[in-house]
Amino acid sequence: MSDFAELQSRLGYLFRDESFLRLALTHPSIAHEANAATAHNQRLEFLGDSVLGLVLTRALFETFPAADEGALTKSRAKLVNAGSLAAHGRSLGLGAHLILSRGEENTGGRERASALADAYEALLGAVFLDGGFEVARDFVLREFAADFSALAESADIENPKGELQELLQSRSTHAPEYEFLSASGPDHDRMFACAVRHDGTELARGTGKSKKAAESAAAVAALEKLRAEPASG
Repeated sequence: MSDFAELQSRLGYLFRDESFLRLALTHPSIAHEANAATAHNQRLEFLGDSVLGLVLTRALFETFPAADEGALTKSRAKLVNAGSLAAHGRSLGLGAHLILSRGEENTGGRERASALADAYEALLGAVFLDGGFEVARDFVLREFAADFSALAESADIENPKGELQELLQSRSTHAPEYEFLSASGPDHDRMFACAVRHDGTELARGTGKSKKAAESAAAVAALEKLRAEPASG
């Protein structure tokens, strides 16, 4: 059994080359203690940071079609801050597997937030090198699924459906209704279409990678249409 068998089971990914995983878990203090050019995880951390940024940026772009650049940037920053990454590292139990200097071990390095966050990014870099971009992307999306659900329910990112409902309820007691129209494309790349109606009249249609995204896109289109109408009276 590999030293990292339990960890890889938790990750849901089996490394073809375990040296990548070992390197991702090797803290820079090892090199400082040895006073020599010993390989550690900072280069992998640099790589993993870019992989994480790209995957989350695309996912945010597709999941929240109504959000502007500022809202997307703010949401991405929330997902990738050191506290968030340390929490992900802690949930995977990375601390128990970190390869540390004696000094770092004695001062609580295994639970240090910065060490866990750095190791988590390095782990993503290791998965990317070992399995390729699609494997790394799928790993990130699994890891951050709950974070995306929390974002969708928070006020941190624009809510066009809520805005549309407020606008329409200022004119009528009826709420907008969303109708699923169609789904097209292969299973791994589906495109959904929805319409939004109010008082029996179709206001707009929208498309997206999920029904929720399509409804949001329809709400955005309806808002743009309604706001462009000349004020009555």
